[in-house]
Amino acid sequence: MNVVLFEPEIPSNTGNIGRTCAAAGARLHLIEPLGFRLTEKALQRAGMDYWNRLDVTRYVNFAEFLEKNPGAKLYMATTKAKKIYTEVRYEPDCYLMFGKESAGIPEEILVQYEETAVRIPMEQETRSLNLANSVAVVLYEALRQNGFPGLAQQGALHRLQWKST
Repeated sequence: MNVVLFEPEIPSNTGNIGRTCAAAGARLHLIEPLGFRLTEKALQRAGMDYWNRLDVTRYVNFAEFLEKNPGAKLYMATTKAKKIYTEVRYEPDCYLMFGKESAGIPEEILVQYEETAVRIPMEQETRSLNLANSVAVVLYEALRQNGFPGLAQQGALHRLQWKST
């Protein structure tokens, strides 16, 4: 599973997304320009000690992303989509793309992906959800559809045991 951030602007959002990707076993793709440096403390603080376990690839622009990922099955998360994110079937190796916090994914890109553009339902007066929350919602739906591949299927207590164990 792959998460693609198009020109992310807020380091703490990207840090949180990186932590989510590390927990989910997903790769993170960052399309520049970034609104911060990857060495920024807010990014590191939000990503905690998970950032070094993360598979991150940076691209100069969207064209380079497409060139280096030929045939990538892209799903565009946008408030402008016709389909709800639960109405599509995600492939195990798909790419879930999210736009920058202030403007989303440019419409010039979106119109090329009408069939794979998805949205998270919300009240009409709400402009959008927080980027990190949006990534978690869509990523975990895609993982659920694929049976949570490679992820722990059962939790465990630290000091005690569940009664049914």
